[in-house]
Amino acid sequence: MNREDVILRGLVYDGQVSLAVADTTSLVNEAIRIHKLSPLSAAALGRTLTVAAYMCSSLKEEGGALSVTVKGDGVGGSIYVSGDKALHMRGYIDDPQAALPPNALGKLDVGGCVGRNGYLSVVRDDGEHRPFVGTTPLVSGEIGEDFAAYFAYSEQLPTAIAVGVKIAKEGYCLGAGGVFLQPLPGAGEENIRRAEEAIARFGAISSLIERWGARRLTEKYFDAEPVYEKKPVYKCNCSRHTIEGLLAAMGEEEVRSILAEQGKIEVHCHYCNTDYVFTPEEAEAIVRASRK
Repeated sequence: MNREDVILRGLVYDGQVSLAVADTTSLVNEAIRIHKLSPLSAAALGRTLTVAAYMCSSLKEEGGALSVTVKGDGVGGSIYVSGDKALHMRGYIDDPQAALPPNALGKLDVGGCVGRNGYLSVVRDDGEHRPFVGTTPLVSGEIGEDFAAYFAYSEQLPTAIAVGVKIAKEGYCLGAGGVFLQPLPGAGEENIRRAEEAIARFGAISSLIERWGARRLTEKYFDAEPVYEKKPVYKCNCSRHTIEGLLAAMGEEEVRSILAEQGKIEVHCHYCNTDYVFTPEEAEAIVRASRK
């Protein structure tokens, strides 16, 4: 499926609650294509990509960047996602082909994929080169609840989150996205209660995104005019030129040691599942150029 992703942000409930509605269907489909994800791995990674994209939409400076690690004891292993203020997102999961029987509700067992013992860690740099690092224990492995706990305890920003990914039998994503409600400082108890009650409507958020998309969903469920719009895309920041720079920085001795042991230099980017291979001649040329 080919559809345009978007994150819409605005204010609701007397301007006291920040609202964000995200459609990340194409983002998840690109992750499925790149990593050849099973439905379970796609759901776990897709939910994490969605929340991370929402968080990136809050970065203030152009050089802002964010990294998320979800490390649990589930069958999928750890999840790694990075992004920046431009919402160039990328990520991967240790086991792209993780599989489990459906959970008690007959849905993909994301909690079992991620695991319930472990932690969620966020490194956020708002562009001022003073990264904030926050870590909280996993709550359920379902991602949405884990990030809600992270916001409450690590950033002291209570946030109601509904996030989901719906996968077709054929393996592609039918709908992915989320709704995020975050009371602003000084928000009244009544409006906080309204936000808590509102999030309960989105238990099937992925199906609602599939049906309505972010714009129509915002119009249908919230009397709000979006004041911010951003389009997340899957984009890795690696390139052969970048890898050449890393090899040059390793130094001549280290490069030649690898060549002697392996006969070539091979670098794999987990985020975009790309292999960069350098022959001995190419590696030598990089070393020579670094001396100039």
